[in-house]
Amino acid sequence: MLFAADGFGKFGALVNETDDWACEARRYYFNICGKYGTQVQSVLKKAAALDIQTICPLHGPVLKGEALAEAVRLYTIWSAYEPENEGVLVAYASIHGGTAAAAEKVGETLRQMGCPKVVVSDLSREDLAEVIEDAFRYPRLVLCASSYDAGVFPPMHDLLYHLQIKNYQNRRIALLENGSWAPTAARTMKALIEPMKNITLVEPVVTIRSRMKESDIPAIEELCKAIMQ
Repeated sequence: MLFAADGFGKFGALVNETDDWACEARRYYFNICGKYGTQVQSVLKKAAALDIQTICPLHGPVLKGEALAEAVRLYTIWSAYEPENEGVLVAYASIHGGTAAAAEKVGETLRQMGCPKVVVSDLSREDLAEVIEDAFRYPRLVLCASSYDAGVFPPMHDLLYHLQIKNYQNRRIALLENGSWAPTAARTMKALIEPMKNITLVEPVVTIRSRMKESDIPAIEELCKAIMQ
């Protein structure tokens, strides 16, 4: 019997299906333990040498049998900072709706291109912890943000700051910025991404001016093709 403290914890106390456990356990892991992947990998190696029948975490249900095996499988993926599922997260920070429309167009284009899963998240309104969960879950991330005070709109800054301190890595990222007279979002996002490990920034970086126009569509399509490569 392994008493795992924060390891293998989740929000909530009851579980009937493995998928139910994974949903809240994933959000719990990346927002609480996500920075410590190296340490988690070390503990998993030690635990592999033991005949563990039951895991008792500090938070969440006791794990046995198939649920235990699935939890160990997922922790092995999560702690290695590897993507769990194919898909793209499109996260946007929009001030007056122009960036939101462009982000929705990116999501629509990715679906038309056959992307198996596309999640579009509004950083001004959605739970940041759930967005962080999806950023780690999928191998590709498209960031769409408005320029703001010679930088980037704060909800996007918050997301990238949290990903940075959680050791976000091994991903492909594409950028779309909005700026009516002096676009600054893309360069600010690049500066926040730069310290992250093994990140591939794809081209083109798309710039729209206040509102998406028909002339912007080809560049958005190229961005979608590049992120899917």
